[in-house]
Amino acid sequence: MPARTAPVSGAARAGLVADAALALLAERGMRGLTHRAVDEAAGLPQGSTSNLARTRQALLELAVRRLAEREARVLALHEMPDPRGGLDALVDALALATHRALTRNRELTLARYELALEATRRPELRAYFDATGARFREQLGTLVTAMGSADPARHVLSLVAWADGLMFSCVAGSFSAETPPLDDVRADLRELIGGMLGR
Repeated sequence: MPARTAPVSGAARAGLVADAALALLAERGMRGLTHRAVDEAAGLPQGSTSNLARTRQALLELAVRRLAEREARVLALHEMPDPRGGLDALVDALALATHRALTRNRELTLARYELALEATRRPELRAYFDATGARFREQLGTLVTAMGSADPARHVLSLVAWADGLMFSCVAGSFSAETPPLDDVRADLRELIGGMLGR
């Protein structure tokens, strides 16, 4: 008698579906993201994705939620330094997080840009997408404030814009064939943050 496979729990199934959706977004773009394609990519019976996320909006929200969970691990938010560690500790942590997004998490970064572009056409997704990214922006604001930033909101915008610009250029833009070494990312951040803080 063949051994029974353990049933997949609801949370595990949701994770499979969300991860498959992100992989499809990176591989095929938004047009390739369908409920049927997610079922196939996740190795689940047809209809499994529809049971979890009945509409396209629900599927996109599921993908955004999973993206936020996975990016939190990439960015290692729990490892962000104590501001008392000084400028170099902050630069090292942000450089490592940015470099991870450009290298071993490149597909995840590409999926994020697909979702960000789709959010420009779906106001309900825009609000959801922005809310999931708020945690990192808030933490970055706390860090630059503690380090003496005279204008934390503007400095957070500048840092996020720099990181997004670098990642987009190297993942999907005109520098997609190039990945800057970690030392270069660190040097750029040292100049940027040092200039902001007057150091």
